[in-house]
Amino acid sequence: AIFHSSKPGAWANMGPSLDFNVVYTTSVPKPSMTGDMDISTHESVMDSGKLGLVHPNGSVCRMVDFGPSTADEHAKPIMHRTQSLDYGIVLEGEVECVLDSGEVRLMKRGDIAVQRGTMHAWRNASSTEWARIIFVLLAAEKVNVGGKELEADVEGEVPDIVKQQLAGEL
Repeated sequence: AIFHSSKPGAWANMGPSLDFNVVYTTSVPKPSMTGDMDISTHESVMDSGKLGLVHPNGSVCRMVDFGPSTADEHAKPIMHRTQSLDYGIVLEGEVECVLDSGEVRLMKRGDIAVQRGTMHAWRNASSTEWARIIFVLLAAEKVNVGGKELEADVEGEVPDIVKQQLAGEL
């Protein structure tokens, strides 16, 4: 075994107090690692500049930093649904997972959320400390509830760069 690479994260600012770093992607459910095919495919995806929040038929591993919440950000987190199965693992700080039902769950370092196509939002629970979550998003079939297929969705005012990220699915 060898280390393929070690480079600093490529952080992208997504709006006030929100930064993304895509760690890795795959383009198929079972990627081939023969001849570093998965690595070259990941590099092509990143070079294309067209990666949305979810990579159709593949996966995305993304670190997200949430800056301290202001009163306005705390009141209006970005409510969204992705067409994916998501694992969110809190690495630093405390974050709240907010569901469209209004239910709120406080998550601390080491806590894991599994999102299954639900409408949800994330917000930093602190007004003074940053929080970091690593997300692994696996492309999934559309969720069907009562015979209705639910699409990827976002509610409210969203920074343009976040709209561009969502454009891969909306």
